[in-house]
Amino acid sequence: MAGRQRHRLLLENAQQLVLVCGRGEPYLRREGAASLAVLRGASLVVGLDGCIKAVGQADVIRNQFSEATFERIIDCSGKCVLPGLVDAHTHPVWAGDRVHEFAMKLAGASYMEIHQAGGGIHFTVEHTRKATEDELFNTFQHRLERMLRAGSTLVECKSGYGLNLETELKMLRVIEHAKKSMDIGISSTYCGAHAVPKGKTATEATDDIINNHLPKLKELKLSGEIHVNNIDVFCEKGVFDLESTRRILQAGKDIGLQINFHGDELHPMKSAELGAELGARAISHLEEVSDEGIVAMARAKCAAVLLPTTAYMLRLKQPQARKMLEEGVIVALGSDFNPNAYCFSMPMVMHLACVNMKMSMNEALAAATINAAYALGKSDTHGSLEVGKQGDLLIINSSRWEHLIYQFGGHEALINYVIVKGKIVYQNERCETMSSY
Repeated sequence: MAGRQRHRLLLENAQQLVLVCGRGEPYLRREGAASLAVLRGASLVVGLDGCIKAVGQADVIRNQFSEATFERIIDCSGKCVLPGLVDAHTHPVWAGDRVHEFAMKLAGASYMEIHQAGGGIHFTVEHTRKATEDELFNTFQHRLERMLRAGSTLVECKSGYGLNLETELKMLRVIEHAKKSMDIGISSTYCGAHAVPKGKTATEATDDIINNHLPKLKELKLSGEIHVNNIDVFCEKGVFDLESTRRILQAGKDIGLQINFHGDELHPMKSAELGAELGARAISHLEEVSDEGIVAMARAKCAAVLLPTTAYMLRLKQPQARKMLEEGVIVALGSDFNPNAYCFSMPMVMHLACVNMKMSMNEALAAATINAAYALGKSDTHGSLEVGKQGDLLIINSSRWEHLIYQFGGHEALINYVIVKGKIVYQNERCETMSSY
């Protein structure tokens, strides 16, 4: 018997073990996204280092490893094991409640009308500037815990409600604190170009970011105080135009940040073409992307992070997911959690993607796992259940994995365990009670 060394976790005899990828693929597109790797009657082993050591048929794993070597064994009979979900786009650090704007939207006000009336981003900026670091961390921690309970084990988290250097750094310190103190995985994004600050022109804001913000981020990275992964700009009519966006993204790339930005949301801006040209890892939104932009993104292997909650809540045109998939774009998903789109749940995002954007359930799961991980530059360690990858998993109380998407809003009763690096970080006692009936 090979497995005499100690191991952290054995998940045994799953009805379905959804690998997503089985051959080390960094992303899935076209036919790959339409047909996922799934094992039946399978088991999985996570080592003490938090990485997956073995995946395979239950009898094979049982013959390879002694039960006495495991710290924990979970019987997954009749249940499904999936990779932890990856949320590729969120804005979770902020203060101030914007529930009143929902009524304005329902009465017909557009996103930009609310923005121009002093609401939207500027309302949140005002409250976030006044909040202490501890206040921001406490609410941020609570939001991340809710995301974790809904199955997200890796989340992209943006700054962007400061719009001045002091508050942007405060937000990034809050994100850094969570990286070090919480189990959930975090990819951090500097989004100082989320809006043009009051009293500045877009050109002045661009110069400030390039001359002051980014050099400070580089300094803090070198000193080990803050580690930022991505740079983001809201490329939009009336916000940052194509040339300002180009300047900021290139300056961010020059200090080692991945380009991962908002583009082509409310107006066609040729953001997709720009992102492909600059070597962007991902572009989000894309409700107004051009046909040429779609082709350019497919060729450049630039991921499209689609946000069905935003299109739903703002009553925007749905992103062209089917056309992107057919053209070979790497399609990922994000919740876009923010005061304007208050959704913590990637299972609900996948459901909306299937119903409103006509994605299949296989495509949606690929988009919320391996492709979302790729959009964050993390698909070598996250997004699928393969040997060598981090042991981030979900166990759901169902004999078919599709229930995670099919049950709209049903994840609270479905998710039995959320596991990060082989460690149980959430256990749903209600599921245990229900499964014993």
